[in-house]
Amino acid sequence: MLLESAIAQLRAQVAAWRNQGDTVVLVPTMGNLHAGHYALIERARKLGTRVVASIFVNPSQFGPSEDFAAYPRTLDHDAAGLAAHGCDLLFHPGIDEVYPYGVERAVTVAVPELGDILCGAFRPGHFNGVATVVLRLLNMVQPDVAVFGQKDYQQLLVIERVVRDMQVAVRIESAPTVREDSGLAMSSRNQYLSDAERERAAELHRCLQWMTAQLRSGQVVVAIEAEATARLGAAGFKVDYVAVRRASDLMPVENFEPGARVVLVAARIGKARLIDNLLI
Repeated sequence: MLLESAIAQLRAQVAAWRNQGDTVVLVPTMGNLHAGHYALIERARKLGTRVVASIFVNPSQFGPSEDFAAYPRTLDHDAAGLAAHGCDLLFHPGIDEVYPYGVERAVTVAVPELGDILCGAFRPGHFNGVATVVLRLLNMVQPDVAVFGQKDYQQLLVIERVVRDMQVAVRIESAPTVREDSGLAMSSRNQYLSDAERERAAELHRCLQWMTAQLRSGQVVVAIEAEATARLGAAGFKVDYVAVRRASDLMPVENFEPGARVVLVAARIGKARLIDNLLI
């Protein structure tokens, strides 16, 4: 596996692959990789002939009280894991490479409405940072396809919106959430959980399954959201939101509306803020 930190060398390698007819697939990450990330690499291998993974802990998507400085950086471990799973190139740029004028003076991308609700309401500016860095990475790598996980469902929709609205020549593909045996969605932030908290955190997935069953039986959306919030509170969570939304754009739904739904949750337990969702 090749390792590059400079855009010029990255682009030269991608151009060489293209000249020999390869299809390039990008998997953007912030590192501290686990089985969920490696599943994205495996998905990428099925979508193209060359896989590029990026590792960049993006300062612009962290709020003032969030864990940017403490976010785990495990580059050697991640590189070994990526190589073992068939990644062709790891791109790990520094902050100056991604933001040549500095983070505070950077041109930014905002996604109105979609980026301001749910997690966006609790983490103001977060999705501006996500949209900005993903657009930069897409411009740097210029892949044919980019793969993102469904666990961050709002992020996935934000990125799809950016790509379509900014006319970026890339296909966005999603990959299913990878779960632990308990049903807990795999996340880098799970390492903040104690053993007891990890056991209780599995209640998030059980709650989403309960909500799904209630929706399918015709129960009222507002009542489902209220009961789910109460259930999680009783299990020891500090709930940011529990929501039933339209899957296409995360807008609120009426009980009688046709179309796909997604149930979403964001809640804190111990030091960890966890998110999860289920598509219906």
